[in-house]
Amino acid sequence: MSEAKTGWKAWLSRELTTLAVVALYFGCWIAVALVLKSLVLAEYQITFAGWSAVVIGALILSKVVLILEHVSLGEWLRTLPAWVDVVVRTVVYSAGVVVVLVLERGFEGRSEHGGFVAAVQAAFNGVNAFHIYTNAICISGALLGYNALSVIRRHLGERGLLKLFLQPLPPRKEGT
Repeated sequence: MSEAKTGWKAWLSRELTTLAVVALYFGCWIAVALVLKSLVLAEYQITFAGWSAVVIGALILSKVVLILEHVSLGEWLRTLPAWVDVVVRTVVYSAGVVVVLVLERGFEGRSEHGGFVAAVQAAFNGVNAFHIYTNAICISGALLGYNALSVIRRHLGERGLLKLFLQPLPPRKEGT
C-alpha cells in the first residue's frame, strides 16, 4: 500500500476518533438535559419523545465545534490569558447555538404559524421559549467545559490530558 493511502487512512482514523470522543462528550451533556426535561415533564404526566435528538445533536455540535477550533478569533486574543479565550469562544459558540435553536423553531413551525417570522415570534411567546432557554443553557455549559478542556489539552500536549486522568492522584500537600 502506498504511503499516501496509509497517511490518508491514519488521518481519517484520527478524525473519526476525535469526532467520536467529542460527540460522546456532547452526547452526555445533551442526554442529561433531556433526562432533566423528561423528569420535569413526567411530573405533569407528559411523555417526552426527543431522544433521537441526542445522537443527531451531539454529532452536529461536535463537528461544528471541531471546525471552529481551527478558526482564529483574532491575534488580540492570543496575548490575553487563556481563560479569556475560553470565555470568548463559549460566548460566540453559545450565540451560534441560540441562533440555530431559533432557526430550528422557525422552520418547524412555519406552516403552523403562517411563515418563518411568525413561527419565531410564536416560539418566544409560547412554551418553546423555555425549550430554547433550557437547551441554550445546557449546551453553553457543555461548551464552557469543552473550551476549558481544550485549553488544558493545548498546554499539556495532545495526549497530556489523557495521561493526566489515567495517573493516580499525587499525595496531598500539608495544609491543603
